[in-house]
Amino acid sequence: MSTQEHIFDAVGPRGRRAIRVVTVLSIVAIVAIAVLVVLRFGQAGQLAADRWAEFTQWPYIQFLLAGLGNTALAAAASALFAIPTALLMALARTSHRAWLRIPAVAYVEFFRSVPLLLVVYVFVSGLPTYGINPDIFWKLVIPIALCSSAVMAEIFRAGILALPAGQVEAALSIGLQHSQATRYVVLPQAVRIVVPSMVAQLVVLLKDTTLGYAVSYPELMKTANNLTAYTSHLIQTFLVIAAVYVVSNILISHFARYLERRISGRTARTGRRAEEQQATPATIG
Repeated sequence: MSTQEHIFDAVGPRGRRAIRVVTVLSIVAIVAIAVLVVLRFGQAGQLAADRWAEFTQWPYIQFLLAGLGNTALAAAASALFAIPTALLMALARTSHRAWLRIPAVAYVEFFRSVPLLLVVYVFVSGLPTYGINPDIFWKLVIPIALCSSAVMAEIFRAGILALPAGQVEAALSIGLQHSQATRYVVLPQAVRIVVPSMVAQLVVLLKDTTLGYAVSYPELMKTANNLTAYTSHLIQTFLVIAAVYVVSNILISHFARYLERRISGRTARTGRRAEEQQATPATIG
């Protein structure tokens, strides 16, 4: 039985029909709006070939690729700092030791509550007055990592708490220490549970890099703004940028599904090896 079946009652025939009707109507409405927008763009001359010509020229493409590279670099650096910090905060928050749990709770609740843009402005305008003035790259990456790690910590904590308490008790009963039980039993299963939620947060993290304008970091959106100032083709530029973000998020989702399959396969192989090791003595006897 899936987790969803534990949380929600199964939908009956009438409910399934209602869901199908609403889905079809939503798709028809979205398609109709898209067609209307395209028609309006055509009537306003926004679909004329000369307004898209620069996107076929290498200097413009290279300019946008540089912005995309900066976006990817900022997102990767933010994730590199945010994910380990989130895992540590989740473990500390689930600890029985108050000196670990209380600071972790304060960290998570604070950075989940404050707007990311406010943290960025602290690094841009606040800290330099006290002699702390990192490079513009870090003025963007550190605030994103701080705020994202707080959200990811709650995702990891939810995955840890979703596991039955018997998992840890069984690990302790066979002689494992609590840290070993956490490392070999709890974390592999918790990570597999939270992969979909982590993907959603990574997509948010990628979009958070658009705040690079606040620190004058030349990420993709900042590059697009500069390009529109040069070409005056605002709609065309931002449609192209939107398509780039959509493709990037699709690639992240595909990578997450691949990672989830790998983790599930590894967990299944570990479980089979454990069963074989337990069955071997009985067979010999």
